[in-house]
Amino acid sequence: MRYISTRGAAPILDFAGATLAGLASDGGLYVPEHWPRFSEAEIAAMAGLSYVEVAVRVCRPFTGDSLDETALRSIFTAAYGRFAHAAVVPLKQLDHRHFLLELFHGPTLAFKDVALQALGLVFERFLGRSGQHITVIGATSGDTGSAAIDALAGRSGVEVFMLHPHGRVSEVQRRQMTTVLEANIHNIAIEGNFDDAQAIVKAMFNDAAFAQRFPLAAVNSINWARLLFQVVYYFTSALSLGAPHRPVSYAVPTGNFGDVFAGYVAAQMGLPIQQLVVATNENDILHRALSAGDYSAGTVQPTEAPSMDIQVSSNFERLLFDLAGRDGVALKARMADFEATKRMVLPDDQRAAAARLFTSARVDTAEMADTMRWALAHTGELLDPHTAIGLAAARRDAGTAPIVTLATAHPAKFPAAVAAATGVTPQLPERLATLMTRPERYDVAPARLQEIEAHIAQRARPR
Repeated sequence: MRYISTRGAAPILDFAGATLAGLASDGGLYVPEHWPRFSEAEIAAMAGLSYVEVAVRVCRPFTGDSLDETALRSIFTAAYGRFAHAAVVPLKQLDHRHFLLELFHGPTLAFKDVALQALGLVFERFLGRSGQHITVIGATSGDTGSAAIDALAGRSGVEVFMLHPHGRVSEVQRRQMTTVLEANIHNIAIEGNFDDAQAIVKAMFNDAAFAQRFPLAAVNSINWARLLFQVVYYFTSALSLGAPHRPVSYAVPTGNFGDVFAGYVAAQMGLPIQQLVVATNENDILHRALSAGDYSAGTVQPTEAPSMDIQVSSNFERLLFDLAGRDGVALKARMADFEATKRMVLPDDQRAAAARLFTSARVDTAEMADTMRWALAHTGELLDPHTAIGLAAARRDAGTAPIVTLATAHPAKFPAAVAAATGVTPQLPERLATLMTRPERYDVAPARLQEIEAHIAQRARPR
């Protein structure tokens, strides 16, 4: 399998190259040259297999000569051996039609662990093979940072610089990053929002002089390998509900469009997904894009679901690439215009093509809180704000297929919001009982590219 950029001008790479590169050199995102597709018989043969074995089968068509079956099995066995539930991502039934897919049993209590625990091991393997080192630059609205830091802390050949919006993540999210004191971990709290942090990271990758000086790599969902590893849980959950002989729908709390794009990939691979419901909060650029063709960035509104407080969803570019017939040259011009104006109109034909699989919903804070109370009263489940938004969108869906809401974080990551809505304060699992008393280490910096680059240059190892 070879990987091409959504903007058509970057070098074509293999899986290892695309993984280590992260963002393409032309500013685009790497995608496979084609979508591999399983037959119904091949999907049916995965029923009853362990999570690790399904992961091997789903990921193998994408890794080529970079990782063989034995290597993948070793990586996934080690990665998911750290999860607190033997099923890795257990499926929980709420009623006759609604299910929760619990993605928060990893070390940092969020869905990002599913991909990043594996990605950390992949990085270490590729770097050990080549003798190289990398400088991981990331922006986080909370969960990506903590999951990446846990996965990469102390690993050889890797330095991590993680940007988060100062004062705009929960205390648990912040502490999961800032209490990791290994020498290769650097936390930077920027005086801005997540979109500011993400823009700085993309600008660093596109700064030729800076990228030439430091071997930059990415761990957020612009990294193809991270996104690929998220495809697996669509397969395991759908298989549990009768796939390939029965269609399944999903409601996905959505910020940067990575998790729901993994569902799109699963559908392209032959999984019978009837509907992907893109659930947004008040920061509803994706809902407006899918429902009305209006992909225009507004001002970020801080909410109780901070991982969704995003107005520019990087992974949406991957979908736009497919919707536009994979014309990288045309998309590069289109994205340049968007980056200049923060506005884009989706043509009717592209919106109609997206609507064959995607629907969307905007869930405000009041409906989120109502859903948290409903879930506790009627199912006994305590939900975090992001999962509640997903479930609210799922409950609006009028389809007939079973619908799975992705439960993206443990409620204890957002205790204040959960307690305000339900009157119940969720407790951290015992394995994180000391988190709130551990010492922290992080720097605060302005949301300006030059100052962040200077900060990193003083601490990072050059090529």
